[in-house]
Amino acid sequence: MGFQLSSSPLFANMTDEDIEKCLACSRSEIISYEKDQIIFSQHDKPCKLHILLEGSVAICNDSVSGKRNIIATINRTGELFGEVFLFLGKGEYDHYAQTAESAVVLQMPKEFLYHTCGENCDYHTMLISNLISILAQKAYYLNRKLQIMSGATLRQKIARMLLQHSLGDGDVTLSMNREEMADFLNVARPSLSRELMKMQEEGLLLIHKKKIKITDKEQIQDIL
Repeated sequence: MGFQLSSSPLFANMTDEDIEKCLACSRSEIISYEKDQIIFSQHDKPCKLHILLEGSVAICNDSVSGKRNIIATINRTGELFGEVFLFLGKGEYDHYAQTAESAVVLQMPKEFLYHTCGENCDYHTMLISNLISILAQKAYYLNRKLQIMSGATLRQKIARMLLQHSLGDGDVTLSMNREEMADFLNVARPSLSRELMKMQEEGLLLIHKKKIKITDKEQIQDIL
């Protein structure tokens, strides 16, 4: 296939042969998208599980004023998106998925995920088990975002986000650029940049281009 699907959590503990059989049995399709193309829109009917093979995808919704709010950025090969809506019993998506760059997406019909086929295939059972694990991990991620967004001020939100993604040496690893970070926090990018600069001037952070390092963890924790 050319894509390392074995690295996807959905296909964990499955051989390449198992994966190929699974895709054939499910009648999955591989779709290519251009940059900024909509993969699914709000109010579309959820009928496919989406697995990223190449590129990156932003999961978004728009405010009443038209401002885009990024719910999540999908940029790892084998990462799933839109899967929660397949099992909610809702007739449409609450969000939309838009490519941040050209992307290739594997689409698996949801019917394949509701039950195993009549042949009791081990790979089918393993796929469903892996999907349950992924849903649990997504719930954990959303809980962490809720902790960030519950901050009363922008500084508190920034502090919580940086602490969640910081390593032992204070380096912060974020999979988003400054604009995406602003969208994630639901603030204007200039406001985010100003607050980050203030925090650097106060000796809390060290910012070099896209890299951020926490230089005073104790004071950052006090912000919470």
